[in-house]
Amino acid sequence: MKIGLLFPGQGSQYAGMGKEMYENFPEAKAVFDQANEHLGFDLKKIIFEGPEEVLRQTQYTQLAIFVTSLALFRVFILKSEILNLNYVAAGHSLGEYSAFAAAEVFTLTEGLDLVKARGQFIAKASEQNPGTMVAVIGLEKGLLEQICISSKNGSVCEMVNFNSPGQIVISGNMEAVNKVVDVAKAKGAMKTVMLNVSGPFHSSLMAEASLMMENELKKYSFSDPKFPVISNCDAKTATNKDVIKEKLVKQINNPVYWEDSIGNMIKNGVGTFIEIGPGRVLSGLLKRIDKTKRSFNIEDQASLEKTIKGLA
Repeated sequence: MKIGLLFPGQGSQYAGMGKEMYENFPEAKAVFDQANEHLGFDLKKIIFEGPEEVLRQTQYTQLAIFVTSLALFRVFILKSEILNLNYVAAGHSLGEYSAFAAAEVFTLTEGLDLVKARGQFIAKASEQNPGTMVAVIGLEKGLLEQICISSKNGSVCEMVNFNSPGQIVISGNMEAVNKVVDVAKAKGAMKTVMLNVSGPFHSSLMAEASLMMENELKKYSFSDPKFPVISNCDAKTATNKDVIKEKLVKQINNPVYWEDSIGNMIKNGVGTFIEIGPGRVLSGLLKRIDKTKRSFNIEDQASLEKTIKGLA
């Protein structure tokens, strides 16, 4: 049986995530405590107590989700060891770092440094090129692309997350995104949702962040993953440590092909998916992509027990 592990990205965070697991499982506690010690500030307090406006800041959000997801994964692996599961993993945007850490491409502390740097680079690029992201629901891809092109007027608005049938995220300068939203609604979009992010992620406005990440990654020696990981930038399996670096550079200013990623996991024989991290955003997207696949999530003790029981 192949199990698809899904790791959420920015926007899934909430104050208090992982706290119950920290209090009940030494494996989770060790991850949070090691993160605090390595980073030199109280990330754990921000994760567990907020406030939301601080947790929402990119330089904290990305670290918070990465640490929480990896803590939950460590507990899951301990509890599911007897099941001898065959994993394929994918992470949405920032979640790709959680997936590679789970596959032991880099260590926890290396992952912390990489995610911290990524967050700083993206925050800097967002300050230089302010913008936002909006999910557009119920509009055909070709039509939305035409609207983005015709509404830019010298600004940037691009399709950057292909999440599921009928759900595409646009990203760019605030004025251009707002215009696209207005036109999309007029053209029949069912719904638009402003995302809980602080910049125009995955758009061409992140080009400088991508270049900085490329230089940062040169400092690290990766290992080949222990199990296959599907990359955001092309929805293909990454099994080579050097190729993984190239893909982590591309994913910052290129679209997230999530629907294709899930599709390729299914083609690879994945029949059951487990979302590991805060929230159930990815589980919801999975239902829109393929309702026939089983899904579980792990974000607290109750969901962990339900998942282990379901797999057994």
